[in-house]
Amino acid sequence: MTYEQIAGAVQNLDHPLFEIRFKSRSSVKGLFIKTADYHELKVKNFWRIVEERRIAEYERTGNEDLARIFYGDGFTKLVTVA
Repeated sequence: MTYEQIAGAVQNLDHPLFEIRFKSRSSVKGLFIKTADYHELKVKNFWRIVEERRIAEYERTGNEDLARIFYGDGFTKLVTVA
């Protein structure tokens, strides 16, 4: 997916929790987070995502190191998780 497609999907939600489907690996459920380098990474189509199993700890601590960086070109679909 392009960075415009991904940014359009995630910018309209306060806490965008998605199932991220990939071309060559299994899906991941995660929370897109905005950090100080968000805009720089976005232009390069990189995204900081906190995986579902770490969201509670991230919300409690705000520790950005709990996120992993994913390359958006490998995404095939973003599905909103309720």
